[in-house]
Amino acid sequence: MTPQAPATQELAGKTCEPCRGGIPPMDRAMAASYLVQVPGWVLKEDPDRIERDFKFPDFAQAQAFANQVGTLCEAEGHHADIHFGWGHCRVAFWTHKIKGLHENDFIMAAKVNGIADAPYVPASVGTPPPPYVQGT
Repeated sequence: MTPQAPATQELAGKTCEPCRGGIPPMDRAMAASYLVQVPGWVLKEDPDRIERDFKFPDFAQAQAFANQVGTLCEAEGHHADIHFGWGHCRVAFWTHKIKGLHENDFIMAAKVNGIADAPYVPASVGTPPPPYVQGT
């Protein structure tokens, strides 16, 4: 019997487990079964990885998204390759220690999809100083 990938919500609810290496990377058939749980992501080679391109209406939103993904990666201890510019951001995951794919990569893809699906709220650019009140 072939193992099955968890459902999307189940993946997004998991936490990445540290991968210390010494295990084989996920084979392509297993990766394909996980891939259907993370809409928009594609399987790439050399190295085996998953990636997704995200589009935005401007630079600020692409940068904000890249920063959110970076914060998530730091919190999970599983880091992405993130490339962004005006109106676009590409995110790629693979597990470097095993030179291929691991369940952690798909957990992160599901979590990144959750960020992408959330409404954009621009960061405050600062609070204006209070109005000057002349002393008496």
